[in-house]
Amino acid sequence: MTDNELCPCGSGHAFSACCGPLLEGKQAAPTAEALMRSRYSAFAKGNVDYILSSHDPETVEEVVREEVEVWSRESEWMGLEILRTEAGGPDDDEGVVDFVAKYKLKGLTTQHRERAEFRKLEGKWVFVDGSDIPAEAKAKPAAKWVGGKKNKKNKKK
Repeated sequence: MTDNELCPCGSGHAFSACCGPLLEGKQAAPTAEALMRSRYSAFAKGNVDYILSSHDPETVEEVVREEVEVWSRESEWMGLEILRTEAGGPDDDEGVVDFVAKYKLKGLTTQHRERAEFRKLEGKWVFVDGSDIPAEAKAKPAAKWVGGKKNKKNKKK
């Protein structure tokens, strides 16, 4: 990936200035949402080591590395939409991020809708666990990163 290629997380920033330094271990995610975005980018880039290392040590044993590798490698990652966040800021110890990850697997385009829970462990954000969000569930006002800025979704008229 060149320095100018956009980050898979959808921030609108270059990968080298967005999730790249996190995936390379050069910096830590400042927020739960930043960790969520970097984990999505890790799936898109096939960086399973990062996916596992950013997972809470208390729940990572539930993860089957081979399944993560297959899902990451065989999927075409098509976009991430952050639906909403609760807490998860630099001064918080816990946070929640509701998101939709769009991908294509075996020719079928689908969405992974999840409510992801995060916590700080020794000052560093880690992913704890996630639960599915039903497709028909409506989130609070949705936000989407466009051009590096968070904008409310346009309502259909």
